[in-house]
Amino acid sequence: MMATSPDVFANVQSDRQDAALDLDSSLIQHCLQGDRHSFRQLYRRHQQRVRSILYQLCGAACLDDLVQDVFFKAWKGLPHLQQTAKFSTWLYRIAWNVASDQRKALAKGRLHLQQVAHHTPTHHSDPTLLHLHYQDLVQRGLDHLSFEHRTVLILHDLQEMPQKEVATILRIPIGTVKSRLFHARAAIRQFLQQQGVHL
Repeated sequence: MMATSPDVFANVQSDRQDAALDLDSSLIQHCLQGDRHSFRQLYRRHQQRVRSILYQLCGAACLDDLVQDVFFKAWKGLPHLQQTAKFSTWLYRIAWNVASDQRKALAKGRLHLQQVAHHTPTHHSDPTLLHLHYQDLVQRGLDHLSFEHRTVLILHDLQEMPQKEVATILRIPIGTVKSRLFHARAAIRQFLQQQGVHL
């Protein structure tokens, strides 16, 4: 049996990313010519990740509206997208701006969102309940972080974006990304330990 080099997997991953970038670029060109169908394809390609980022930053309340807002702003902003810019990075920056605006609106008390009651399962023999319990704990831990720390942790650790892309999306130096990641992970670890979860 032939051994597979890690470089082979890296090349396959790189080829997939290049193909995705080429497809996005092609769809954007069609969008700029007024082709709404191409924008629907961009939406289908990226909406799940945008939804996930917004959910992790803002919670479930108003999620559909926030996703719509991101893609509406993307549609309006496409003519201003620089040709050298990566569409997904630009789109996630819009998502971050929308989440940031939502957070500011909540802080000023202009919006009243439903608060979700946190239920801790009392019986952990069911693996599904145990998984939900830990998922709930992690979400509560994220809620305790500052918005800046939570954003970096979500984009890098949960959305698996490279630190360089996170820095581009948030328009901060990569050193700041690393620092925020370090502090966010430490805070999550401390929160989980306080809840009886030892990593």
